[in-house]
Amino acid sequence: MKAYIKALSYYLPERIVSNEELLKDFPEWSVDKVAAKVGVNSRHLAAENETAGDLAEKAARKLFEEYCISPSDIDFLLLCTQSPDYFLPSTACLLQHRLGIPTTSGAFDYNLGCSGCIYGLAVAKGLISAGIAQNVLLLTAETYNKYLHPSDKSNRSIFGDGAAACLVSTEGFAEIGDFAYGTDGSGAENLIVKTGAARHRNPTGVFREDDEGHTWYDDYLYMNGGAIFNFTLETVPVMVQQLLDKNGCQKDDIDYFIFHQANKFMLSTIRKVCTLPKEKFYINLENTGNTVSSTVLIGLKDCLCSERVKAGMQVMITGFGVGLSWGGCVLKF
Repeated sequence: MKAYIKALSYYLPERIVSNEELLKDFPEWSVDKVAAKVGVNSRHLAAENETAGDLAEKAARKLFEEYCISPSDIDFLLLCTQSPDYFLPSTACLLQHRLGIPTTSGAFDYNLGCSGCIYGLAVAKGLISAGIAQNVLLLTAETYNKYLHPSDKSNRSIFGDGAAACLVSTEGFAEIGDFAYGTDGSGAENLIVKTGAARHRNPTGVFREDDEGHTWYDDYLYMNGGAIFNFTLETVPVMVQQLLDKNGCQKDDIDYFIFHQANKFMLSTIRKVCTLPKEKFYINLENTGNTVSSTVLIGLKDCLCSERVKAGMQVMITGFGVGLSWGGCVLKF
């Protein structure tokens, strides 16, 4: 049985932080420098008491309203987040109750970052294809800004909070094609929050300078930008070719490319290395920033609304980052 995207929506928190506001903390930076390098003019931040579960709930409710979908039609719920409401229970279980989804439905969280929506689409497609479910609600939600140290100007300029909702079903407007994946846990420490979970339960207060002159705080999110950049350039071109091969396509057969919105410089470099046409390549972080697992679904929704993506097109979507992990697929509209 084939699987399709049937509905798509997203939610961004009310609070907006512009570059001008952000740079009050970093007067040595200029607004133009931030916008030119990372491609972000403003980003949405979750409120102090607003969780990833709250954002996911609001994205789901928007999807229900926009597409006239009843929660009673959902028979499986997947939530991708690395900032769950609790260690246990799964935030997906809480959302089943809060959204009024039947108790006969399955629900679970999975912990994955920038490749998360791709993996979620794969799991949803598997559930549909196996006849286990007919309507899978895939939610992605992150509040990475709660993990950032106040002095971390690099990551504070890049990341925004947000959530997306996607209904995968037995019918819809985009058929989900074949996937390509990869994982390399040897690079785990290049993007990590070291303390808080079972390995290092208590804060350490330890910090040190990395090779690039950035401060690595054990108790906050750390990203080795150079290592992540190199990892991306090594893996994404190979993945693009794997996706073309698996889906029986040539590069010219793909009408549009929507990749994880990491930052403007990285995306521009990937496009050039992969020799993809600029007019077919999506870059739009200006008002959202990097929303981690939600960037691809947010981008896809924006492209549908602006008609950059329409019926008859083939679209390649990919995600890559924390894990280290990567994945992609081709959607047929």
